[in-house]
Amino acid sequence: MAFKGKPPGTGSGEMSRTTQALRPSIALTEQEARRARSLRRQGMAPPEIAERLAKPLEEVEKALLQMRNPRPETTRGTLNVTLAAHRFVMGERQGDEPLWQTMDRLFDELIRRRAEAARRATARRGGAAPEEEALLPGLERPNG
Repeated sequence: MAFKGKPPGTGSGEMSRTTQALRPSIALTEQEARRARSLRRQGMAPPEIAERLAKPLEEVEKALLQMRNPRPETTRGTLNVTLAAHRFVMGERQGDEPLWQTMDRLFDELIRRRAEAARRATARRGGAAPEEEALLPGLERPNG
């Protein structure tokens, strides 16, 4: 099945207007806030940043609170897919299984099919068959 979805539109990935409206106003320009966040990533403390930018500490702290920080040891990710791909995955769900399980099952099937295709290609060329691919952790091999 070929996916014929549309790419994300302009403004995709930007902050929602509602989120922006709920955030407190900051007495720093966007450029100053970016500079403050950059200095923080370099390891500078908020009071030092406020001094360097010649801005009140409270305003610098507001800008720093809005920083995006990497989460250590994330257990899930977001799959940014087209609507066509989303419909396909939803159609592949078995009962009310969680989406992560559906995705693991689909990826496992893809891995197995590619391994089988590689085995067939190797057999046609007369070479030794590669070892059987392992399933993704927690998945069972289907009967058949």
